Amino acid sequence: MTPTIFLLLAGLMGAGGIMLAAAAAHAHAHAAAATGASAGYMLLFHAAAVVGGAALLQHGVVWRELLILALAGWVLGAALFSGDLALRAFTGHRLFAMAAPAGGIILIAAWLALAAAALAALWRG
Repeated sequence: MTPTIFLLLAGLMGAGGIMLAAAAAHAHAHAAAATGASAGYMLLFHAAAVVGGAALLQHGVVWRELLILALAGWVLGAALFSGDLALRAFTGHRLFAMAAPAGGIILIAAWLALAAAALAALWRG
């Protein structure tokens, strides 16, 4: 069930990323266009990572618990980062103070969790 939930979330992230990229392409202000596009691409990039991670999870390639942590981190981090950027670009408001930096830190930690999950799998043989 867990890989399917992450695939559902990846599909929503991908759709959201396409919508943000399209909205950014039609934005009148250059800053809004650039920020909106960044938000969309961040979602799209991590949607693809979540799909790949879900496949790894299904096949038991790396340490399951750390991989689930990485997948959850990608979803949460991308949502915070992209959500804050998108709100700023299109409404002039923030999600909350430090939302984008918090999302970025979560994304970095999630990528490190993936590396740790792979390292743990190597140690286990």
